[in-house]
Amino acid sequence: MPKSFTKVHKHISKKRGVIDALHENSRDAKRLRRANARDDRVARVSALMARGRQSYIDRVTYFQETVAEESKPFSEDDMKDLVVRYINRSVPEIEQLQSERRKGRPPSKREEALLQRTEVENKEFKTGFWMPDLSQEDVIKGLASWNGDWSGLSMMKFIRITKDGGKQPSAFPPKGLS
Repeated sequence: MPKSFTKVHKHISKKRGVIDALHENSRDAKRLRRANARDDRVARVSALMARGRQSYIDRVTYFQETVAEESKPFSEDDMKDLVVRYINRSVPEIEQLQSERRKGRPPSKREEALLQRTEVENKEFKTGFWMPDLSQEDVIKGLASWNGDWSGLSMMKFIRITKDGGKQPSAFPPKGLS
């Protein structure tokens, strides 16, 4: 089983005493390099996974802040209105950035990012927007007690709702159009 750098370092230092005098190609030096490379790889992969999950966590956080704890279950039209408000949450900032920009200048990176995010979310809404199933009372209660962790989302039920009015159950974590 691969070990972390600190465990390998501790084991070698117990065996040898001082690690300052390792030969470049010794077994212990190779073990240290392998353990360090593994720690770097694990940290890189976990950071990438956290970045990928962050958009979904932000989405559920928005719905948590928007929905009151004692609210009654939402109808399909109310959920669609909530999704439209979520998608258009950055419109005031986009308009401000456009008004501050001088005529003939290209849009700023921030403005491009906001426009792209809005466009992607609109496309997702046409095919099926992933969100908590707010038509069930237990999901609303679970959303109110959610602590912001990715693992805490597995207890909730999710749906995909379309702009046309279709509603279908969805899996957690979201994959494709599940």
